[in-house]
Amino acid sequence: MKNIKLSYLLGIINKIAPPGLAESWDNSGLQIGDPDANISRIMVALDPTPSVIDSALASSCQLLITHHPLIFKPQKNISTATTLGKLIHTAIKGGLAIVSIHTSYDIATGGLNDLLAEQLGLSGCVPLQTTSLQELVKLVVFVPEDHLERMRTALFPHIENQGNYSDCSFAAAGEGSFTPLEGATPFVGRSGILERVREQRLEVLVSRVSLPRAIKALLNAHPYEEPALDIYPLFNEGKRLGLGRIGQLANPVPLAVFAAQISEQLQAPLLRYVGEPATRIHKVALCSGSGASLLREAVRAGADCLVTGDVKYHDARDAQDQGIAVIDAGHFPSEHIMTAALTEQLRNLLGKAGHTECEILPCTVETDPFRTAGHS
Repeated sequence: MKNIKLSYLLGIINKIAPPGLAESWDNSGLQIGDPDANISRIMVALDPTPSVIDSALASSCQLLITHHPLIFKPQKNISTATTLGKLIHTAIKGGLAIVSIHTSYDIATGGLNDLLAEQLGLSGCVPLQTTSLQELVKLVVFVPEDHLERMRTALFPHIENQGNYSDCSFAAAGEGSFTPLEGATPFVGRSGILERVREQRLEVLVSRVSLPRAIKALLNAHPYEEPALDIYPLFNEGKRLGLGRIGQLANPVPLAVFAAQISEQLQAPLLRYVGEPATRIHKVALCSGSGASLLREAVRAGADCLVTGDVKYHDARDAQDQGIAVIDAGHFPSEHIMTAALTEQLRNLLGKAGHTECEILPCTVETDPFRTAGHS
């Protein structure tokens, strides 16, 4: 089985969950591992728990990708006398690299909060709390006419949609001129002689985060050894990026019905809700994991309900005072959906890159740490 370098896989992971999106307090990214290591099997999980790490090693995986970080706070020592130290030792001894995508994946377009919004049947979603605005640049490259389509094909995976349109570009014909100097190895022309070539000026819109990858793709596809390119910073406002989402249900439903639907969709038997059961729910705010801190953002946005996890007693009282319904689906159910989704996202990206030989497994041993107890 052909192996892939961990450094290459980090580039793929960063396309899904760009590191620059992570909150300042977070510790996502490569937690343990050698970027030069060979990877042939990957496991995806929510938490880097002992049972998950054991499962990854038992499945002969060399990489474990988790949502929550293994190492979150600075450590004064790494001793097997502590649970964390023991896990770090176990992973290193077993040759298991660990990568966390935490808030990068929460915020990313197509990431965890968008997955949750899709599960709940919401449309027209935008971030609930904006953490940044996407910075855009115009990338311009001059390419021989017969290489125009090859260059478009190379750049399209890295450019931004414009509204509901993808693969947007502009091309204009012109004439390029150059004189190859001594030591040059030109694609066309001869040393010391002025050369004129029919070229196309190709323009595309790229986010600043994606720019390095776009330039790399451009250089790999361009026939010239010294391609001419321009990068223009723009005042155009890019997409809002941030935590949580707010959108609408196609048809309003009573709170009790909506809560029951979520309990089934997320397999959340411990789901609780705050509010009158008959309250009609149409505009819904959500935040996977622990999102009660976004309650006031949800109220300001005019949401009828906030769906999240880890809601405390006083958060519930605050919701009552604010006149907004809250559904506490639990931390695990609202985030565990990422396991299957991220597995599929990685398979698709690696497949498009021609790396179908790398096996990606969703972890099957994780369970919600909370249990129910009843009485007769």
